[in-house]
Amino acid sequence: MNLFFNQKLRLFGIRGATGCENTKESIAKNVVEMCSKLFSENKVLPENIVSIQFTSTNDLTAMNPAAALRQGGDCGIDVSSVPLFCSQEPEIEGSPEKMIRILVTAYLASNSKVKPVYINGGEKLRPDFAKKN
Repeated sequence: MNLFFNQKLRLFGIRGATGCENTKESIAKNVVEMCSKLFSENKVLPENIVSIQFTSTNDLTAMNPAAALRQGGDCGIDVSSVPLFCSQEPEIEGSPEKMIRILVTAYLASNSKVKPVYINGGEKLRPDFAKKN
């Protein structure tokens, strides 16, 4: 059921991150897991997604996270028509390695409490959010 028909909506940015190894299998598995959890916990519907943007650290070269989401398996919703984009995370001294970050821009009920998803080592990026989940 589309949210547009039954309540006021607001545009939200939903963030998250996951760690993974530099293999196609690990990237695909962890991206799908992160997205599945993010979509589920925030009640995201595919028709309400504006876009999904990924960044990855420069040590992850085996697969593009956007391709991993499209090809990686069931994330709980159909993302085949969602615009996806990926770029490289800036290299900052002391930043965690082998990380994929996500920003989902989507319309949710205006009274929604967004739940960021930080898993598989991504918790170290935002321990304040990780504790809430």
